[in-house]
Amino acid sequence: MMKHFDHVTIVVRDVEAAKRFFGLLGFKEEKSVVIAGPQFSTYMGVDGIEAEHVTLALANVSPRTEVQLLKYRHPNPLPDPAPGNLTKLGFNHVCFAVDDMEAEVARLKAEGVQFRNEVMHFHNRKLVFLSGPEGVTVELAQWD
Repeated sequence: MMKHFDHVTIVVRDVEAAKRFFGLLGFKEEKSVVIAGPQFSTYMGVDGIEAEHVTLALANVSPRTEVQLLKYRHPNPLPDPAPGNLTKLGFNHVCFAVDDMEAEVARLKAEGVQFRNEVMHFHNRKLVFLSGPEGVTVELAQWD
């Protein structure tokens, strides 16, 4: 039986920029390690993997929510030709719940975060899309 969402992993070129972005959303770095060797190559299905693996987590929330960042040293990561195109197959976006949408939008805009649209109401929620690291789409939601 599934219990809850655990984490999302994003491959990035600039770990510091990604940590800053997710730090603005309340994520704190918990650990940073290098993953390499046969065990990780087998598990990930990536021959000769060597990557920085950074775990970011929201403090004082239940259930635990993590964003994991991977910065490949080997092999070179494959570019996504359309990370922000929400019509492509596969990963679309990740969404985080907030308590006060207006306050979050104002705070994030003041920090220079790029928004993809204006806040809209849909299915008893306020929703807005942000442009995240490597062009991935991050959504914020506030339930009415």
